[in-house]
Order: sequence, then C-alpha cells, then structure tokens
Amino acid sequence: MSDFTLPTDKAGRQEQLSVLFTEAVPHNHALGLRLVDVGATDATVVMPYADVLVGNPETGVIAGGAVTTLIDATCGAAVFARLSAFAAIVTLDLRIDYLRPARPGLELTAHAECYKVTRLIAFVRALVHQGDPAMPVASSQGTFMRMED
Repeated sequence: MSDFTLPTDKAGRQEQLSVLFTEAVPHNHALGLRLVDVGATDATVVMPYADVLVGNPETGVIAGGAVTTLIDATCGAAVFARLSAFAAIVTLDLRIDYLRPARPGLELTAHAECYKVTRLIAFVRALVHQGDPAMPVASSQGTFMRMED
C-alpha cells in the first residue's frame, strides 16, 4: 500500500486508521481488535474476551499470542499516528513483559506511544490492562522500521 497522509483532525485520523487497521491486516479483524482512540503519537486498541482466544481452558486466561498480536497492532497504529501517514512498516523488535495473568471474561486494552522516530526507525512503548492502567497485564518496548519505496 502506498504512503498517504492522514487527516489532521482527531476524528478523521481515527476513522481513517480504523479502516486501515482492519482492512490492511485481516488478523486484526479476526481477533476483534478495535482502534478506540488515536492521538498525535499514540493509539489505544481493545481486544474483546472470546473463548477462541483462551490459551488454557482450565483458567480461561487469554493466550499469550493473542496478547502479543494486540500489542504489536497497537504499537503499529501508534507509529502511523506519529508519522501522520500510512506506510509499510515491519516490526524489528518487540519485547514483552507479562506482569500478571489477564482476568478471564474481561476485554484487554492496549495503549501505545511512539516516542521517537528517526529516518527509518520508530521507537514505541505500550501497556496492556483490563480497565486500570495502574494494574497492567503486560508492558512492552518495540522498534519498527519504515520500508522505503
């Protein structure tokens, strides 16, 4: 997909990124990920609780792979917000610290901030929680590379 500029108003940016978020990455749609907020350098994405995402049926805890996808997608959205454009990017590194098990039956919210961008590399940090950011489920640090045409 070629580069294009995002709208400058918050509602327009969120609407445009929401469409791209699900159309450009069908996996986001399959997991039920919803882009619920976007700022100039950050994004917030929600993943609803679903039985198909459970990693351990005995506990009902969502699988770590689904949480990883949530974090990766949210960080990518934050990079797009910071760049004010949609461009091909790839995840170079994504470190995740799982701080506690997610409580079964509750959605997960990820908030990511793209705090630094160089010519090709974007640096992002993220937290995942279930309603209280002071009680995170996971924290993350990542780098993304913008692909040159």
